[in-house]
Order: sequence, then structure tokens, then C-alpha cells
Amino acid sequence: MLRSLSIRDFVIVDAIDIELASGFTVFTGETGAGKSILVDALALVLGGRGDASVIREGAARADISAEFRAPQGALPWLQEHAFDVDGDGILLRRVIDSAGRSKSFINGVPATATQLRELGEMLVDIHGQHAHQSLLRTNEQRLLLDQQAGLEPQTRAVAAAFKAWRAVARQREEFESNARDVLLERERLAWQVGELEKLAQRPGEWTEVTLEQSRLANAAALIEGTQEALQEISESETGAMLSRLSTLEHKMAKLAEIDSSLKPVMEALEPARIQLQEAAYALKDYLDRVELDPARLREVDARVEAIHGMARKFRLAPEELPQEFERLSAQLQQLADATDMESLRAQEDQLALEFRRLAGALSAARARAALALSGAVTEAMQELSMAGGCLEIALHPCEPASHGLEQVEFLVAGHAGATPRPLQKVASGGELARISLAISVITSNATATPTLIFDEVDSGIGGAVAEVVGRLQKRLGHDRQVLCVTHLAQVASQADQHFQVSKTAGHDKRTVSHIAPLDSKARVEEVARMLGGLEITATTRKHARELLAS
Repeated sequence: MLRSLSIRDFVIVDAIDIELASGFTVFTGETGAGKSILVDALALVLGGRGDASVIREGAARADISAEFRAPQGALPWLQEHAFDVDGDGILLRRVIDSAGRSKSFINGVPATATQLRELGEMLVDIHGQHAHQSLLRTNEQRLLLDQQAGLEPQTRAVAAAFKAWRAVARQREEFESNARDVLLERERLAWQVGELEKLAQRPGEWTEVTLEQSRLANAAALIEGTQEALQEISESETGAMLSRLSTLEHKMAKLAEIDSSLKPVMEALEPARIQLQEAAYALKDYLDRVELDPARLREVDARVEAIHGMARKFRLAPEELPQEFERLSAQLQQLADATDMESLRAQEDQLALEFRRLAGALSAARARAALALSGAVTEAMQELSMAGGCLEIALHPCEPASHGLEQVEFLVAGHAGATPRPLQKVASGGELARISLAISVITSNATATPTLIFDEVDSGIGGAVAEVVGRLQKRLGHDRQVLCVTHLAQVASQADQHFQVSKTAGHDKRTVSHIAPLDSKARVEEVARMLGGLEITATTRKHARELLAS
């Protein structure tokens, strides 16, 4: 809901700050006082068009801010577009300078007018002779009908079925138009996969064969060097390290018996001798296993050359070839699946059949919902001084689409004998607003917009009908925040909150608009003024009190 509105230097507004509550709120005042300017300012901060002409004469810029309590549905949008969310508040701001340049902000972050409009449609719906009349858009009419009838699960299923069907259809169409190129690509991939399949390189094999090649190529040097090392450790009668270490260990043991401080030296020599003995065993074992194998070396050289040659051909590192084989094989399989025309056509036919089955069921449900909604709105129109008027909901067949097999259009006849016409072509602004009011009340549980604004919805009506309009808006205010600009006392008397808009001459002798909340006493005076004009009598005050008490 709208919590507060701040307006600076807009048309004839100098500075206005108002706090708003939930329920039903009315704005009243003399003609020309600037009641609808509030709606215009709000439309601007919600992304409406604006230029330098909206700036108050003598001011440098117009500045409008509106704070809302965020509805649940707006939070994902804010997160998706990287706008900070602090608590449950949303602050929109629009500034227009004397050059006509506009700046927009959402929660203090610069935004575009398009983003303001997208977010604004989740926050406010304005009914009347101004913009933001979502009911005029046929797509919104379809969404409203679906929401009212609880058809969202069916519409999602139809959209998913359409998407799946069209994806396969596009695949088939692309293959038909590019059949030669696709076949050439399949041949290229098949050759590449065949080459890599013949090589049959295992993951990690390149590391293994290069290590084996190095070992085999240097086998003679390895044998000679190992033998020399073994001799140095244990096989020389005069200089073997192991023999000399054993002798040294024996000598140090005797000396340690004399002086115990040498015992650590003796203890350090023992593990050294043991490790040297282990090294000798390992060298002997290695010599038993290693051998010169020219035949195996030739095999390994050939394998290394084969892998290296294939890597050059594919312009890859040798170790990357197994992964390339997997990738190309997957591409080939995917292309083979995609170019199986018979299978594609069968799949497309099956998906088309499923879409039409789901869409047909949705069409039937929409037809039933259209009858119910049009009947309820038609009944409400009779109470709103539109005797004989009716709402018809037409379902026009259309080409298969994500929303189904028909487009929804609201057709309205304002009085008996009139031919129903599309809602957006209804000539009278007041008539359109009353129809919107009737639809809004009937569908109040289906729409998600938390704030509804009715601007001059009571144009051309009075008496008992005006009282009905007031009651309808008050009823709507039980679930939503309803703001209404009105000139009828019967409507204003139903409000939970009442603001009076007035205009005076400012210090610079320019006309300035003001707004003030009314207490109970001031409300009596304002309702009396609306009933009796400039001259307020005891009778009109009494009538005003009766209206407010009813």
C-alpha cells in the first residue's frame, strides 16, 4: 500500500507531504483546487510520461517521492534488478528539471522510467481518465479472467506444453532448411570421432607412456648407475660404506661404555646403518627387475608418436585427446538425434497433440469463467446508474500461443440497446471508471495490486447511485487500499480517511494547492459544502452528519 506521498513544485503544488492509511481514503475540494493533480503526480512517479511543463512556474524542477509497503510479489523483481530492500518499504522518486530531463530512483538507486512502470504495475492500479488503466489491455483482461477463475495452474501447463512443442518444431524446421550443412557437419564429426576411436587413448595414458619411454630409453644407464651405487654401499671389500659404518658403530658402542655422553652418537649411527641396508636391498631388487628391452622401447616410441601426431592434427595437448573424444562423440550423438527427421516429426506431432489437449481444456474453463464473471459484473453495473448495460467477455480464436487458443476481450454496452464494444473504446471516462469499479469489486480477490485509485468515478451520477459507489469502494477497502478523488458527498461520507484539497494565492501571488487531513468536525463542514455549495446552512450540516453516521 501507499504509505506517503511527497510532492514538490508540481503544476500548482508548492510542497505537499501526506501520510496515508489502509482502507478507503477520499480527496475532495472545489473544482480546480488540484485534486487530480495528486493522481497525476503519482502516475508520474510510477513511470508515466512527463516533461518540463509539469514544473510549477518559477521553480527549477519538480520532485515527487512515494513510499510503499512492498507486496510479496514485488520482492523477487527488486532482487532480480539489484535494488536494495530495507525492511518492507519501497521508495520511488522522480525528478524532472526545467530542461525536461528526468531522473528516476528506486530505493535510492538510479532506475529507468521503464523500471518504474514495471514495478508500479505491481503497486498501484489507477482507474479513471488517466493512464495506468490495466483493464484496457487485452492481455491484462485475459490474466484477470484466469486469476478470477483460478486457472493459473492450467495456463502454466499450457505455456510449458507450447514451449516444448515449438522447440521441437524449430529444431525440425532448422534441419529442413539447413539439411546439407547439417549432413556435412555430421560427416566431419564422424570422421574426427573415428580417428580418435582408432587411437583409443585412455585418460592418463600419455603420462604413463612418456614415463615408460624415458625409463626404457635410459635402461643401460640406469643399470650401470644402480650397480655402481650398490657396490659403493655393500659389495666393496675395502671401501663399502655399510661395512665401514658397522665398524664405526661397534667402536662407538665401546667408547660409549666408557663415556655415556657418546651414547647419542652411537644411537644415531644405528638407524643410519639400517637405512643404508634398506637402500642396498632396494637396489638389488631394482636390478633383478630392470632389463634392456629394445622391442618394448620400439612399441612405446610408436605409441608416443601416434598420440603426438593425433594431437598435432587436432591442435591440442596430447593429454587432452580423451576429453576431446568424449566431447565430439556427444556432439555427434546430439546431431544424430536432432537429424532423425522421422523421429522429430513424430515427436512434434505428439507434443502438438498434448498442447491442443491442454489448451482445449483451458478454453472450456475460460468459457465457463467468462459467463460467470460477465454476469456478476453486469449485475453490479445495474447498481451504478448503467441500467440495461452489460459486460460480455469474448473469446476470440487465435493462432496457437503460449497463452492458449484464444484472446480474451471485454466488451461493454453502457445502456440497454447499445452494441457491446471493446472496453478501451468506451467514450465516457466516468462510464469507463464505473465499469472498472464494478470489475474491481467483483474480482478483488483475484488481482494482486494492493492500491487502487479511482479518479472521478462518480462523474455523471448522484443520489442513491452515488451512495452505492461509496459503499462499493468502502467494501473494496476492506481488502485493499482504495484512494478516490470525488465530488460527491455520498461517496466522501463512506471514507475511513478524508483529505481536503484547496488552493490559495501564494506569497508570489501564484495559485498554490494545499491538502489537509480532516478531523470529524472538519469532515462535517466539507461534506456539508459538497451538499449545499458555498452557503452552508444548519440543514446541510445536519444532512452531512447523517451521511457520516450512516
